[in-house]
Amino acid sequence: MGSVFLPHLHTGWHVDQAILSEDERLVIVRFGRDHDKDCMIMDEHLYNVAEKIKNFAAIYLCDIDQVPDFNQMYELYDPCTVMFFFRNKHMMCDFGTGNNNKLNFSIGEDSQDLIDIIETIYRGARKGKGLVVSPKDYSSRMNI
Repeated sequence: MGSVFLPHLHTGWHVDQAILSEDERLVIVRFGRDHDKDCMIMDEHLYNVAEKIKNFAAIYLCDIDQVPDFNQMYELYDPCTVMFFFRNKHMMCDFGTGNNNKLNFSIGEDSQDLIDIIETIYRGARKGKGLVVSPKDYSSRMNI
């Protein structure tokens, strides 16, 4: 149900504008399909944290079938992928999974884990870091 309430980006131009327009907040883009089970779970987490993080992060959803512009560039092959941007720069996070470019696994039932990840990335971004280390090691998690 979270995908209904979160803003959607319907073209590549809209994705670019969302990333370019924020100077002070982290931009979070969930790439995937609204009808996909894994995306529905992630969208619910994102919706649950949206109000708590609104001062330092903006959340958007992008359907990879409707907007295929970024599929190859960002290697969007997973059912659900969450990426982070700050001041038009792609932010990376070491989750212990070997893929520092994106969050492409389920974070579990606790939305607090997602808030912690977002806060860590935001704080690192404000300090000028391009890569931060996740507050929790997710190496034992499976991809969604």
